[in-house]
Amino acid sequence: MIPSPPLFLLLLGLMGAHATAPGSMELRTAAAMAAGLCNTRPTDLVFIVDSSRSVRPSEFEQVKVFLAKVIEGLDVGPDATRVGVVNYASRVKNELSLKTHKTKAGLVKAVTKIEPLSTGTMTGLAIQFALNVAFSEAEGARVKSPDISKVAIIVTDGRPQDNVKDVAARARDAGIELYAIGVGRVDLNTLKQIASEQLDDHVDYVESYSVIEKLTKKFQEAFCACSNAATDVVFLIDGSKSVRPENFELVKKWINQIVDKLDVSETKAHVGLVQYSSSVKQEFPLGRYNNKKDLKDAVKKMAYMERGTMTGQALRFLTDSSFAPAGGARPGVAKVGIVFTDGRSQDYIGDAAKKAKEQGFKMYAVGVGNAVEDELREIASEPTGEHYFYTADFKAMTAIAKKLQINICQEEDPCECDSVVKFQKKVEEALQALTKKTGGRVEEDYCTGEQDRLSTHTPQTPPTTHTLFLLPVVSEEDVMTYEF
Repeated sequence: MIPSPPLFLLLLGLMGAHATAPGSMELRTAAAMAAGLCNTRPTDLVFIVDSSRSVRPSEFEQVKVFLAKVIEGLDVGPDATRVGVVNYASRVKNELSLKTHKTKAGLVKAVTKIEPLSTGTMTGLAIQFALNVAFSEAEGARVKSPDISKVAIIVTDGRPQDNVKDVAARARDAGIELYAIGVGRVDLNTLKQIASEQLDDHVDYVESYSVIEKLTKKFQEAFCACSNAATDVVFLIDGSKSVRPENFELVKKWINQIVDKLDVSETKAHVGLVQYSSSVKQEFPLGRYNNKKDLKDAVKKMAYMERGTMTGQALRFLTDSSFAPAGGARPGVAKVGIVFTDGRSQDYIGDAAKKAKEQGFKMYAVGVGNAVEDELREIASEPTGEHYFYTADFKAMTAIAKKLQINICQEEDPCECDSVVKFQKKVEEALQALTKKTGGRVEEDYCTGEQDRLSTHTPQTPPTTHTLFLLPVVSEEDVMTYEF
């Protein structure tokens, strides 16, 4: 028998025969999260959990498992994600404040000790408590900043005995993003009154507490951003006269919605802005602004050009200038182009669109109104269904901003991250040491998901398609269980 190494946690992922098989990217992302390769952006996160008498004790235990699993996927720390838990029924109890626990292990242990209150359902009171107390600086919340998200996840199974609409609106106005999870016989209208826009992204329903864990992956991915995801993003914005001034203001708000989702800094996301009509104007190059406030202020100041629609010329500017080193682009950094238009181009776009994709730029095409969907598809990267968007109404652009995910950690293979290279070196050293002890042979191919295994099987045994991840364990508290 091969002795199990005492300093490693074995994570076994069933990757399938090919790395490109459906679901393999999710597994690699999960593996990266398990290995600590994906870090969550700084977030003050408060769970608001219904423990009224309609929630049976066994069901409340399932809620706690859900909380623990979401926490496991977070980058917990004073400068990363802080987590609090508010328990409510007819009264409200602050179980864990944002300042209570600074480690993931401490948080999970504390969650397991929470007991249900087993009285009424005062959801409005709980939201008000979160707004006034749980998200206060006294309880560990950070000063409001564009770089720090404020998020509340509310889990409830019944109809509230008080008003939630007004207090939820006040919480949203205060900058708190509200997710509403309903279970069983919950009132769906209540969930919609609580949740932030877009409702499709912020309202979830499960038929029973026994399956609430299926929402874990959604929330882990919602908070996951690659720790070293340096990205150069350039917006190419149609300023032609057909857009109209009032809609151009909506376009600027849309740009800033997307900027809010980026990790803008000197070392991570850089953003450039180009406006085009009959000519092309660089509003600002990549790297000029390295914080969200200055960047968003610059977007708001963009003046409307109000002429023709030379999309091909704009695409050539993007490839030749915006993404050139002279334009502020960084060598070896992922390049993302976001093209917005509301009409048919007055020049040929084919060659320029092809060149952008051949140079490895990830191209998103967004069309509104009279935009031509064939042109959008021609601009967009493959698979086109994930990279082009169309809506008839400028007011519906918010939904596109929600769907457009510029998330290098989720979109690309985590094995391309520098942090994975370091991780691989640790794994290789561990495997070499283990091989010496066992006399076994090791085949290594971490990024492709091929047959990574200890070759201790006999020749008659069919080769497996399992992937082994060996994760160094620093202390007992750091050992967490991850399920793929």
